Amino acid sequence: MNPTKTGDLMAIRTTPIFYALLLAAGILLFSPGFGWAQEGLISGSQDGAIEIEADNGIEWLRDLQQYRAYGNATAKRGTVTVIADTLVAYYREEDGRQVIFRLDAEGNVIIKSDGSEAFGDKAVYHLDKKVAVLVGKDLQVVTDRGTITAEESMEYWEEKRIIVARGNALAIQNERRLKAGVLTAFIEPGEEGQSSRVTRIDATSGVHISTPTDIVTGKEGVYNVPEEKATICGKVKITRGSNQLNGECAVVNMLTGRSTLQGKSAGDKVKGLILQTQ
Repeated sequence: MNPTKTGDLMAIRTTPIFYALLLAAGILLFSPGFGWAQEGLISGSQDGAIEIEADNGIEWLRDLQQYRAYGNATAKRGTVTVIADTLVAYYREEDGRQVIFRLDAEGNVIIKSDGSEAFGDKAVYHLDKKVAVLVGKDLQVVTDRGTITAEESMEYWEEKRIIVARGNALAIQNERRLKAGVLTAFIEPGEEGQSSRVTRIDATSGVHISTPTDIVTGKEGVYNVPEEKATICGKVKITRGSNQLNGECAVVNMLTGRSTLQGKSAGDKVKGLILQTQ
């Protein structure tokens, strides 16, 4: 640990590091505008330093093995930036160095990575596992191509390059909507100088697709983002006005709104109810 649209999902804004003065009584206070790097402060996997800044200072609570940053606090490592009202970094001692293994964010949380921004009230970033979990009201991931929302949580798996939206997860692009209990967006790196993009979104725990012309429901589905086509399977229903088609699978062109009903295998029948109109 925040799921996830053509060329969608997640980017970074880098920020400078602001460290400050070592005080007596075991408190390290970082004040804005003072640049200072502590060599022993490294990430949990020891592959890069954590960069931190805060408007209202940063405390070192040595007895609790914590750093606390206050006021528009920002922490950055690699391709992930976390911004919040308050940040708490937990560390452990390894070979004489401080290894940060967890970062808690609270209040107006924003997580930026791979071309998109995720928003929530609280977040926990597990640095060892490279997983960020975002919770709270109005959970959403915003990109230049669309938005993903969820009611329970948003997860960002840094190494797997996936976003997982849980709880009435909804992907919105223009007038097209893909809704499911869980949406998992798969990200591929962009070309040099370009943002990463989402190539696939898996939908599970009940799927509901709406286009300007059709409503399609089923058990699970896969959205091929570059082709803008969704394949839905499991007791599929396609509804257009008063007409309804039933089958095992359907292919929905999210760009044109055209839906094609299919059987589970070759030779399977599909059923339709077509009502006459005046």
